[in-house]
Amino acid sequence: MSLNEFLHHLQFDINRANQPNWEVDWEDAPLPYKLYRGLPAIPLSTEVPLSIQSGQPLLQPDVERIGHFLWYTYGITGVSQSMYPEDSEEFDSLPIHSYRRFVPSGGALYPNELYLYLKLDDLPDGIYHYDAAHHRLVLLREGNVDSYVERALGNRCDISTCFATVFVSVRFWKNFFKYNNFSYRLQGLDTGVLMGHLLETAKEFGFQSGVYGQFLDSAINLSLGLTEEEESVYAVIPLSVAATNWSGTGKVREREFTTDELCREMPALSVEHYERSEKLREFPMLLRVNEASHMHTTGVFRTFGKSSVLKSGENEILLPEMESLPYDFVDACKNRHSPEMDFVMGKVSQQQLSALLKRATHSFSHRSGVNDIINGEKSHVSIYSCLYNVEGIPNGAYVYDSARHSLRQIGTGDYRLQLQSGLSLDNVNLLQVPLCLHIIGNKSHFQETYGYRGYRMMQMEAGMLVQPLLLASSAVGFGGHPLLGFDTKLTDGIYKLDSESLTTLIQIPIGPFREKAWMRGSLMS
Repeated sequence: MSLNEFLHHLQFDINRANQPNWEVDWEDAPLPYKLYRGLPAIPLSTEVPLSIQSGQPLLQPDVERIGHFLWYTYGITGVSQSMYPEDSEEFDSLPIHSYRRFVPSGGALYPNELYLYLKLDDLPDGIYHYDAAHHRLVLLREGNVDSYVERALGNRCDISTCFATVFVSVRFWKNFFKYNNFSYRLQGLDTGVLMGHLLETAKEFGFQSGVYGQFLDSAINLSLGLTEEEESVYAVIPLSVAATNWSGTGKVREREFTTDELCREMPALSVEHYERSEKLREFPMLLRVNEASHMHTTGVFRTFGKSSVLKSGENEILLPEMESLPYDFVDACKNRHSPEMDFVMGKVSQQQLSALLKRATHSFSHRSGVNDIINGEKSHVSIYSCLYNVEGIPNGAYVYDSARHSLRQIGTGDYRLQLQSGLSLDNVNLLQVPLCLHIIGNKSHFQETYGYRGYRMMQMEAGMLVQPLLLASSAVGFGGHPLLGFDTKLTDGIYKLDSESLTTLIQIPIGPFREKAWMRGSLMS
């Protein structure tokens, strides 16, 4: 199978992308976190504040504050135990035990890991891994690597003014063991969701940030000591509280750098980590597309402008303007819930819908190395929706115009049964869902510019909008359940995208819900 066919099947016919006769070996499942052995570790404070004071003076952070930031970003925040329905054949109905974080992840498997290049007064400069299981930092490489990271980014950011640089990686096996080749699409979305949450958390902590999806992959992976057949970095996010040149103007055109050039000056790391799985199955397609996505010279870095993802509609409905956008970030994180079969139909007011969409798109604004600008109004993804039982809005299909804060009508009627018929699993009752949101992207725009790397960048861009939508939903008292098990051709048809280059990337039912039957324990005091 060619890589073009593989990526097409991932989007439109997953059964043809997956390996045949796949069976999940739950007894040999990997851990949902990475554990290093025999390396220096710095414990982080477990006295995590129950609230975050936004708008604090921008002071150089210390280890304690970084620890709090990491816990809110990707720490283990709770444990849960639930059961499959009695008629389910899964696990012979044994209890399902999960570790939970503030971000959602497909199957609660969390394929991502966080690494940080830190320069703090109370910590040796160096590259660290965030050990979520023990809430600590593990030192991988000591020393200042400002110049190395800057050049790996094509001199597009002044790393010397940043107190931290976060590397978001994907460990392929962590969800491949369950989702087979479909995990490649899911990993991109999971990465984007984590990035979106990291950026929102950084804002709450008063950190400035930028997102870079283009870098010399093998050079970055080598600096972290990663084995590329197991794990690879997908995004680099510097953090700063000082004035920082985020676009590298003046230095970016200095000259090109290559992977080989940088790798020659970076000593390899010899590290050991624990993998609970004893039998790791092969995932050749993931390795092929990952290798084909690598960038080997900064000369291929590209930027582009806006790609329209707004379809014109027949009628326009202006949504109520919201006077203020702030919300309690911590409460939204704690109350975020994925209802599955526990949605309960209820009336949605225009004010609730307005607040949800306005907050989410406002939070989505971020500095992007794709555009060298604040990415928000020039987003490459957009929100479409099938609405039912919303006060003052006819049932139908709409596209949200964030610039005008309005809905443009694409079609009228109740689409719930159609959407239900398109689910690959009946794990959500869409008849009980008033808001079914879809994130739409241009299926060729990223790939025309970035080749195979463009596919995962498109998925990441969609994922970055998912988390603001979920937090905004939580803030108005709703639950949201991201879904990839749906018929993309069906939703594209509802929104009349058939003849266009746009497609549905993810589906998010949102609405009132009741708590499901589970045992759940928070790790917050």
